[in-house]
Amino acid sequence: MLTLPLVQSNELFFDTGLHSYFGFSGGTRRDTECLFLPFSNHYPVNYQSAKSKVMNNKKKNENQTDFSYYGLYLLDYLRTNKFEQATDTAFIRERADRATETYEKARLEGYPADGAQELAMDTLLCGLRYSRYAMLREVVENEFSDEVPEEKREAFIQKFLPLVGNVFTVYDLSDDNFALSSDYDLLYTELTGATVLFIGEYGV
Repeated sequence: MLTLPLVQSNELFFDTGLHSYFGFSGGTRRDTECLFLPFSNHYPVNYQSAKSKVMNNKKKNENQTDFSYYGLYLLDYLRTNKFEQATDTAFIRERADRATETYEKARLEGYPADGAQELAMDTLLCGLRYSRYAMLREVVENEFSDEVPEEKREAFIQKFLPLVGNVFTVYDLSDDNFALSSDYDLLYTELTGATVLFIGEYGV
C-alpha cells in the first residue's frame, strides 16, 4: 500500500503580475480539456508537510472528519476561494478519490513522490484554478489598495461580487491555462473598469 503525502493549502489562489487597465472589453468562451503536466513550473500548491493543517481542518469540519488528506485540502481550497462546490460533499469525495488513484498509479509507474503528487494535485484541482472571488480580489488588491483599505476589503468584495456576475459569464474560468490567455487580460480590464465606476458612484 502506497503512503500518500500530506498536503498544505496555500493562501494565494494564483500568482499573476500587476495590471493597470481601465475600461471594458469583450470576451469569448472556450471549451478546454485539463492538461496533466508533471513538474509544472506554474503550479500554485505548496507540497510541504501540513499535518497540523489537516488536523485543524478535521476539528473545524466535524461533518467531514472522514475526508482523506486530499479531501480536506480540497475542502479548504474551495472554501477559501468561495467556490460553490465547497458544499458539495459528493464532488469533494469523488475528486479526492481520483487524486488518490492518480498518485498511486503514478508511483507504480515509477514516478518519484513529488512527481506523483504533482499529478495528483492536477487531478484534484482540474478546472478549479480560478474562482470569481479570487479574480475580483486580485483586482481590488492590486488596483484599489488605496481606495479600499485592507480592513474593508473583504466586505467590499463580498458586496460587489454579485453585481459583476454577468461580467464573468463570457469567460471560461475552468480553463486551467486561463491566466495565460488574452481573455484573462480582458476580464481583468472589465473588472477594473466596473470597480472604478462602482466606487465612483457608491464609494466603498
